[in-house]
Amino acid sequence: MARTALTREEVLETAAALVKQHGPTALTMRRLAAELGTAVTSIYWHVGNRESLLDALVERTVADLAAITPHGRTPAARIVSVARALRHELRARPHLVAMVHERGLTERMFLPAQRALAQEVHAAGLRGTRAAEVVRAVQVQVVGHVLVERNRERSPAQSPAETELWQTATTDPPDPALTRALAAPVDPERLFVTSVRALVNGLLGPHGPTPDRRDG
Repeated sequence: MARTALTREEVLETAAALVKQHGPTALTMRRLAAELGTAVTSIYWHVGNRESLLDALVERTVADLAAITPHGRTPAARIVSVARALRHELRARPHLVAMVHERGLTERMFLPAQRALAQEVHAAGLRGTRAAEVVRAVQVQVVGHVLVERNRERSPAQSPAETELWQTATTDPPDPALTRALAAPVDPERLFVTSVRALVNGLLGPHGPTPDRRDG
């Protein structure tokens, strides 16, 4: 027996979950209706056809990324917090982000984070071209890091032995601690935070204090 109580938000939430897990091709009206325990006609009544549903999911994704809020005691720390939040959001919904990109709304999706970054760059004392360069550099760092992470996840696992890391090295003798660390699995979150903090600190220069690790 088909259920009668259904909301548009329920439909969008379930559709988003299907896309997140299986990609846009897995989202059919019949499958969505089955997930919700309702009739296909009920789905059409709430969200229209499949293209309208996809448009609604894109708008929902754009709205989700607009909810990023800076945290921290200094502009540098708050810039790092925006970068971390943006990375998390992009990592959490790759299929939905791809849909936004395919519909030509990438710039709109990044606009809220860009505004937040611009505000903190201004608070750090930068203006004009230099301020724009900082905002763009942070955005590129986030997007580039996410792309590298995804490529690594799709590639076969690679765990070189410690001796392999130094076959062509010029350091003599090798640094045992460094060798062990390089042979260990990468912590993507820690690597990202380290790189973005270094980037922000270098770009702000004398206009902003060194980011406080406790604020990240």
